[in-house]
Amino acid sequence: MKILILGAGSLGSIIGGHLARAGEEVTIIARGQRAAYLEQHGITLTGLADFTVPVAVTTKPQTVPEADVLVVAVKTYDTEPALESVRHLRVGSVLSIQNGVLKDEQLAHTFGRDKTLGAAAFLSGGVTPAGPVRFTVNEYLVLGELPAGISARVQTLVTTLVRAGIRAEAVPQIQAVEWSKYALFMSWMAPAVLTRLESYKFQTQPDTAAVMARLVRETGLLAPIRK
Repeated sequence: MKILILGAGSLGSIIGGHLARAGEEVTIIARGQRAAYLEQHGITLTGLADFTVPVAVTTKPQTVPEADVLVVAVKTYDTEPALESVRHLRVGSVLSIQNGVLKDEQLAHTFGRDKTLGAAAFLSGGVTPAGPVRFTVNEYLVLGELPAGISARVQTLVTTLVRAGIRAEAVPQIQAVEWSKYALFMSWMAPAVLTRLESYKFQTQPDTAAVMARLVRETGLLAPIRK
């Protein structure tokens, strides 16, 4: 499978590294010092996985004409210019492992709804100052058709990820999972910003815990889940 990873941060490196080690044809679109590091050293993971694997890297997205799967793994504020750089791509499927609920619409606008899959990543890690990525959470990566359903292409991609060492599963209601994660994150982010406290501190206070519960409930009411 020819897989293009747009973004070489922690999640892009974790997914791209596992797939490359499993023998998939992976290309990472990166920039600056991160691209230079990957070209010279490959992807190195520590923590839940411990390996180094060479990987194809490019700083010029226009030189990649096609891919079976495009995985968008850039920071949310970089999404629009990043997608513009790969608008030319002939791609079978595209998915975003970003947080938030606007990402699917952005992908569909660029590549078409028929190409766009829903996804939610419950993975975590961090790029260390030296360059390796510390892989800390491997809960699961869920995929599904939009607005709902499980298809052969979703199953194929899930099988590929699992074989590579990423816990993944296909779900029939991917929008519900995406919105559930968003609602949960919203309930943490607002109190964190307002209180300037570590999460465990405001979560154990009755007043802020009540605010979190209300935020989850109100965010859930906004979800346009279609069956």
